[in-house]
Amino acid sequence: MIEGMVKDGVIEPSSSPWCSPVVLVKKKDSYPLPRIDDTLDMLTGVKWFSTLNLKSGYWQVEIDPKDKEKNAFSTGKGLWQFKVMPFGLCNVPATFERLMELVLTGFGDACLVYLDDIIIVGRTFEEHLQNLERVLMKMQSANLKLSPKKCSLFKRQVSFLGYVVSEEGIRTDPEKIAAVKDWLVPKDKTQVRAFLGLCSYYRRFVKNFADKAKPLHRLTEEKRHFCWDKRCNVAFQELKNRLCKIPILGYPDAGKEFIVDTDASDIGLGGVLSQRNGDQEIVIAYFSKSLSKPERNYCVTRRELLAVVKSLQHFSKYLLGRKFHLRTDHAAQKWLLQFKNPEG
Repeated sequence: MIEGMVKDGVIEPSSSPWCSPVVLVKKKDSYPLPRIDDTLDMLTGVKWFSTLNLKSGYWQVEIDPKDKEKNAFSTGKGLWQFKVMPFGLCNVPATFERLMELVLTGFGDACLVYLDDIIIVGRTFEEHLQNLERVLMKMQSANLKLSPKKCSLFKRQVSFLGYVVSEEGIRTDPEKIAAVKDWLVPKDKTQVRAFLGLCSYYRRFVKNFADKAKPLHRLTEEKRHFCWDKRCNVAFQELKNRLCKIPILGYPDAGKEFIVDTDASDIGLGGVLSQRNGDQEIVIAYFSKSLSKPERNYCVTRRELLAVVKSLQHFSKYLLGRKFHLRTDHAAQKWLLQFKNPEG
C-alpha cells in the first residue's frame, strides 16, 4: 500500500515533528451517503442521465507545502507525510465540495454535484450530449481526472447516491436494499442502530415509518436493557418487507397543486405529499414522527392538529408561497376549519 501511494505521488518520506498513528478504516460499501432530497427534486422533467465519478477525488487536491508535515504518519517502513489531501481531516469534505462547486459554477442547468459524484442531465438526447461535453471540457480544464469504470453515460436510468433515478421518478437502489433484505436479526444495540441507520435513509418511501420503527428505537435507549421480543421482531420484519416492496416516488412539479394528507396515531404522526398526474395521484414523499411522552397525552384532536403542523413544516419548501390542498379525515378538524367565528 505504501509503495502504491508513493508511486501515485500521494505521500513522500517525512522528517516532521508531528506524527499520527495509521488507522485503516474499511470502506463502507453497505451504507449510502447522507440524504440529498433537494438534489433529487431538481431532476423533474429529465429523460437522459450520465454519472461521473472522480478518481480518488481527495487525492487530486494538493496540500500547501508548509502544511505537509502536519499530516505525517508512521508505519513499519518509516515516517511519511501526505502531498495531497487525505481522508479523515475534519474540513476535507467541505474543502472538496467547495472546489467542485467552484469548478462547475454556472452549470446548474447541466449537472448536479455532490462531492465527487456528478450527474449530468438532459431533457432531450441533444441537450444531454451538449451538457456532457460542457462538463467534460470544464473538468479537463480544471485538471480533474475521472474513474472510467465508475462513470455511466447516456442512460435512461442511473444509480445516484443510493437511489435509482429515471424519467418516471425515484426508487431505492436494489444493491442497497439487498443489504436490508439479508440483514440478520440484531444481537445488540449497535446492530439495531446500524439497521435503523440504513432504513432511515429511505424513510421518505415508507408511510408511517416512525410508527413502524418505534419498538426498535426504544430498544436503543440509553438506560433500556436489550431484550429482543416479539414486538421488536415484528417491527424488524415489517420494515424489511416494506423497504423491499416500495414504489417509485415522483418528482415535484412546481406547475401543479400539491396535496398534503395528514394523520395521527397514539404513538406517532404522519403526512403524505402528492400531486395529481391525470387521473392518478403520484406520491412525492412521506413524513413521519414519533410522539414524545407529553405529546402522547394530547387528546385526539390536538394530536391530529399537531400532525398538520409538523407535516406542513416538513414539506414547507414545497408549500411556502403557493396554494395547496390539505386533506384530513378527522371530523373535529373539519368542524374547526368550517367554524366562522372561533372563540377563546
